[in-house]
Amino acid sequence: MSKSLEEVNQSVTTQNKTTVFRKILAFFGPAYLVSVGYMDPGNWATDIAGGSQFGYALLWVLLMSNLMALLLQSLSARLGIVTQRDLAQASRETYSKFINFILYFLAEIAIAACDLAEVLGMAIGINLLFGIPLIEAVMITVLDTFLLLFLINKGIRKMEAFIIVLVMIIGFSFIFEMIFAQPEMGKVIYGLIPSLPNESALYIAIGIIGATVMPHNLYLHSSLVQTRKFDRSPKGIKQAIKYNFIDSTIALNMAFFVNAAILILAAATFYKNGMFEVAEIQDAHRFLQPMLGTKWAPILFAVALIAAGQSSTVTGTLAGQIVMEGYLNLRIQPWVRRIITRLIAIVPAVIVILIFGESVTGKMLILSQVILSLQLGFAIIPLIHFVSDKRKMKGFHISRTTQVASWIVALIIVSLNAKLVYSEIQGWLETSENPLILWLTVVPLAISFLILLLYIVFEPFVSKSKPAIENHSPHLLSLKFTPTETYSYKNIAVSVDFSTADEAALNHAFELGGMDAKYTLMHVVETVGAMMYGDEADDHETSIDETLLHEYKEMLSQKGFKVETQLGFGDPAKIIPTIINSGNFDILVMGTHGHTGLKDLIFGTTVDKLRHKISIPLFIVKN
Repeated sequence: MSKSLEEVNQSVTTQNKTTVFRKILAFFGPAYLVSVGYMDPGNWATDIAGGSQFGYALLWVLLMSNLMALLLQSLSARLGIVTQRDLAQASRETYSKFINFILYFLAEIAIAACDLAEVLGMAIGINLLFGIPLIEAVMITVLDTFLLLFLINKGIRKMEAFIIVLVMIIGFSFIFEMIFAQPEMGKVIYGLIPSLPNESALYIAIGIIGATVMPHNLYLHSSLVQTRKFDRSPKGIKQAIKYNFIDSTIALNMAFFVNAAILILAAATFYKNGMFEVAEIQDAHRFLQPMLGTKWAPILFAVALIAAGQSSTVTGTLAGQIVMEGYLNLRIQPWVRRIITRLIAIVPAVIVILIFGESVTGKMLILSQVILSLQLGFAIIPLIHFVSDKRKMKGFHISRTTQVASWIVALIIVSLNAKLVYSEIQGWLETSENPLILWLTVVPLAISFLILLLYIVFEPFVSKSKPAIENHSPHLLSLKFTPTETYSYKNIAVSVDFSTADEAALNHAFELGGMDAKYTLMHVVETVGAMMYGDEADDHETSIDETLLHEYKEMLSQKGFKVETQLGFGDPAKIIPTIINSGNFDILVMGTHGHTGLKDLIFGTTVDKLRHKISIPLFIVKN
């Protein structure tokens, strides 16, 4: 299995730091990318609705959500640090293909719901600040596709710095908003005591939990911590877990401050003046200036909203890439993934706005957060299972106390969601003119999701995890060689990638050279570590590839073939021609995965890039 976010995996070294502070600083960053998901525009909608309708009463929900988030994100970080697997990859290695496909589908729905909130939030911010119509502002959000590509090419540290700047803009904006609003501190403290005024408050509370504890962030964090290169000894792993926990605590508390500030602003401005129906971000923006007496209040509000939407959309796309690659083992070009994610969010947003008008955006934002909350159980439960597994975690599994706390959090979230779903379906059945349709569609669907939830709760207790197949084993190759009288080539290079394509490539090479030819098996390690450190790279994938290349040589040598190996590091389109042109080869044989045209555009291709760079014939074998 390929590395999670392979282009930036282990790209930040934490070793050889002269002081403890510098070492801690080297680990800081992943949690800030995660934290923006906790202050995205979806949070704004639920926080404003909660503050305007119930005053400070739901502040405790934010605090509880933040504590839940800190626990769950620390589990996610632990999984990535110890196993070098993200949550999607760990699920793929544990559950069946059918279950993984459903979990993937649910994760994609969660990411689409999250991206919908980010699209709407940014569009509303652009609309409020510059007066651009909402539909056009939604279209403008497509442009951040190019921003993500620019940032990822500059390296993960540059991306982290960009996100931290946006987080600081949001934070400073709300510091000034608090100064303008002058909330009643006694009521703020009282709001930290748990209470639910009525049934409507439960819907908002679940929306707040869904907006705060986001399923896609669990996938994201387990991957981002793998961007750090550190000592893989028990002491080094323990240190990495500790520093990442500190990183998470600081970043998530900043997110809590922003969310609390939005709710307090709504309570101190709208609830205090009897404006209980303000749930739309546009309404909140419009009323801020007359009620707080300063033009800066709405301007800072809109600037912070754009910063929140822009920062969270970058991390949401990374999460989408992680989910797709982890569950499906399918890697597509980042710009394609980005456009697909964005269109999934933009199309429904445009359709709903055109049909119902701009007034429904607030309801869409809150609905997106409730959808996120409903997906949470399907991400949290596998995560708890994985980090509790002694074998999978190699001695770094969580303690019994942490397991109990984690299961309590999962139970709270799943119970709240179950109550919400039950209440909603009951309401639909009572008000529907034709309830039979609901009994035949919605009810069976809800029951099937309940069965799936119960399955992923109990399945790991009764079965063992599937062993991870890192690459294609040489012992799985079916090599068919029948000697003939004449052969064309004496020195043959064969490019191998430890997939099923190797079988066809090797068989055709033997037909060209027979037993007397010399075969050089080439493989190029494409990790970020390989690109940066060349033959000095010492990461997990390099060691696996070296082992497999040696096994290929041993197996073929035992069959009587003359075999040498050559391991390259970096971009295959550049490294393979360098090896070929510096050797004395007669022909290069390469296997392909059989995709052309549009698939080449999506998945990328090596053959076309290197064919004009080599001075010998290229024999392409279609798999």
